[in-house]
Parts: sequence; C-alpha cells; structure tokens
Amino acid sequence: AIVHQLRREDEAVLERAQAASFLATERKVVFWRGWGISLQGWSLAQQGQGEEGITRMQQGLAIPMLMNRTYFLALLAEIYGQVGQTAAALAVLVEALAEVNGTGERWYEAELVRQYGERLSATGLAEGEVESHFHQALAIARRQGARSLELRAAVSLARLWQRQGKRTEAHQILSTIYSWFTEGFDTLDLQEAKALLETLA
Repeated sequence: AIVHQLRREDEAVLERAQAASFLATERKVVFWRGWGISLQGWSLAQQGQGEEGITRMQQGLAIPMLMNRTYFLALLAEIYGQVGQTAAALAVLVEALAEVNGTGERWYEAELVRQYGERLSATGLAEGEVESHFHQALAIARRQGARSLELRAAVSLARLWQRQGKRTEAHQILSTIYSWFTEGFDTLDLQEAKALLETLA
C-alpha cells in the first residue's frame, strides 16, 4: 500500500490498506492497523472524500506507531491542503518537522519541507521564503539520493519560477532532473513533470 501511495495510485492503496487493516485487527498488531487506517484516509481523500479522509487519518494517527509517523503526518497535511485548510496543514507540518528533528526519522523530510513551502505559498507569503523551502527540499533530497522527492521539489520550484516569468531557469532545473529517470513514466509525478516541461518549452 505504501509503494502504491508513493506512486499516487489511490485505488490500489485503498484495496491493500483495507486488507492490511483487516489482518492487523485479526492478529492484534496494533500499529499496522494504524498504518492501514491512515492509508485508507489518504486514498479516500484522493477520491473526493476529503473530510472522511481526514477523519480516517486522525483515527490512524491516534494509534501508537513504531515508525513512519512523519510520513503519515505528511499525508494528513496533504489532505488538509487539498480541502483548503491551510492553517491545519501548516500546524501538522510543524509537528512532523519537530518529530524529524527529535527522532531522526528523515526519509520523508524533503517532502515535508516541500509541502511546507506549498502551504506557505497558499497563504500569500513572500515568494522568497517559499522559494527557500523548495531549495531546501531539493538539497535534502539530493543529499539523500531521493530522486523522486527531488523531482517533486523541482516541480514546485519550476512552477514558482514560471509564475515569476523565469521560464528558462524553470525548464533547465526540471529537465535536468527529469532526464535522470528511465522508468516510471506512468506515475503521476513524472506525468506532471513532463506536462510542465512542455508548457515551459
């Protein structure tokens, strides 16, 4: 289910998350149940059921988790952003980034920082601060060798630069990262990156 979520395939996520929740309940593995409920919430939100998705995510996160809590907080923040609850999204991201620093669980840090920049942009904050978060997300992803998360950060930065009229710079940074990929072109991340490159060409 997590692999499908990272590929943003909501129907497959829902199917596997429901199965995981059932097995976790049957075998009394509490934290796996929390993961399953949380992933169901994300999937439902992608299918237009934002409020139900938030409720499920909150239920899942209320169950003690041994690991990956920062990842699930990122998913909750994403849903809040989708339904226009920017303040709630920012609060969740602040919590998640504090946990990153407290626990050292850093594998999804680049995405947390990128989302923070996106939510700041939604508040109308000065674009310089928004841009600094996208650059920070890029740097974290590069340091970790997280190419997919670097692509997401590059798309966010390229969109910002496009709005600022910096089309050449936007195309250059995105095309460089996009050219690294040799597979996965059916994923939404790569499809969105390709579509943006075409508009910038």
